[in-house]
Amino acid sequence: QVQLVESGGGLVQAGGSLRLSCAASGSIVSINAMGWYRRAPGKERELVTAITSGGRTNYEDSVKGRFTISRDNARNKVYLQMNSLKPEDTAVYYCNADGTHRSSGGVFRHFDSWGQGTQVTVSS
Repeated sequence: QVQLVESGGGLVQAGGSLRLSCAASGSIVSINAMGWYRRAPGKERELVTAITSGGRTNYEDSVKGRFTISRDNARNKVYLQMNSLKPEDTAVYYCNADGTHRSSGGVFRHFDSWGQGTQVTVSS
């Protein structure tokens, strides 16, 4: 099993900044993409941004120029720097990662894991 643990959410005023962190642990062999999703009240979960193992990134249009994703491959961590936050960024943010892990039987298997979510609230 691969576990993801997020941290860094909280309450911030509009225009402020927050930095989210996510650490993956377990019998990880390799991680392909890591990403951040969010679910706002009354809305579907959406992809905010993702990064490949090679560093290629993509962003949802509304966060381009404000959010930056980065990752530390050696530590199996991914970060989300959020600047110029807006009330519409208020949501629960989830970390996601997929890759290969070694199962309890020693077999390499694919994993696609999610964190528990961290609340980000932006006040106007």
